[in-house]
Amino acid sequence: MLYPLIRKFFFALDAETAHGIGLAGMSFLESAGMLGLLAKPAPACPVEVMGLRFPNPVGLAAGLDKNGAHIDALAGLGFGFIEIGTITPRPQDGNPKPRLFRIPQAQAIVNRMGFNNAGVDALLANVRAARFPKNGGILGINIGKNATTPIEKAADDYLICLDKVYGDASYVAVNISSPNTRNLRELQKDEALDDLLSQLKARQQALAQQHGRYVPMALKIAPDLDDAQIATIADALRRHRFDGVIATNTTLSREGVDHLPNGNEGGGLSGAPVFRKSTDVQHKLATALAGEVPIIGVGGILKGEDAAAKIRAGASLVQVYSGFIYRGPELVAEMGQAVARALAEKKPITA
Repeated sequence: MLYPLIRKFFFALDAETAHGIGLAGMSFLESAGMLGLLAKPAPACPVEVMGLRFPNPVGLAAGLDKNGAHIDALAGLGFGFIEIGTITPRPQDGNPKPRLFRIPQAQAIVNRMGFNNAGVDALLANVRAARFPKNGGILGINIGKNATTPIEKAADDYLICLDKVYGDASYVAVNISSPNTRNLRELQKDEALDDLLSQLKARQQALAQQHGRYVPMALKIAPDLDDAQIATIADALRRHRFDGVIATNTTLSREGVDHLPNGNEGGGLSGAPVFRKSTDVQHKLATALAGEVPIIGVGGILKGEDAAAKIRAGASLVQVYSGFIYRGPELVAEMGQAVARALAEKKPITA
């Protein structure tokens, strides 16, 4: 009941300003032992995915805590796993402000942040200072390329990040689907995708030997894919024996919001309007993969039943971001309960 009052205050502020204040506030409450004022315990529902044991299948998607500066506070809200980033080899400012916009009438957000982050070394310093990973928490680190790196050299940036984060990550997410870095989505296509996955997989195997520990990798894809592209990605994931796929990132579509204030701002659209599109892509991907590669379902989850629908559409885990902004920490427990029921039922969604 507390969060709706807090949200009124934050929604009166610029979206990016509110984002920073909100994260700082959660870290303060966590350090003061008062985080319980915001969060209810999430139900225990352990699942094993990508060789990792998750205490529950509800995770926080990348983008909220880009630099991993608030890991312990976010972990205290009941998530079964936390994904931080997207991180790049070198620090970068991202796109000019303003670059983050709410659309409350549609429970949506548009962002064109552009991988603003302090660089991989700063993120690792934050990770190593956090208690959550040391205590066995599942921490995903999402990696990308710098905006100034030519697309034909993109693999170099991903390999630099993979080398650096491997020893500190529970899993690594490879983001090739943000619409806010020029040409990044070209990496989802045919030869470019094949080449990138091949290089990443070879490096992963070398790092596993070096560290004596296998760290799984998941590919994060866009919702703006046709059936042929989905089939191509599914084939590449199987051939390269990728450990997981995150479906999906934000959409370039403005269906349902083009008539609303901020609806036509440039960038990726997330929140309720992307639910149907992302779940449809996820369902088609699940059909093409036939259970060979686990799916993390994300996109448009605003209530528990939305998360359950992702599970019925073939996901093994779910993530939330925009719904967390609109609903607050109570959504985590609600999602956990709904997902636990859906996993127990194991009924496939109808196409």
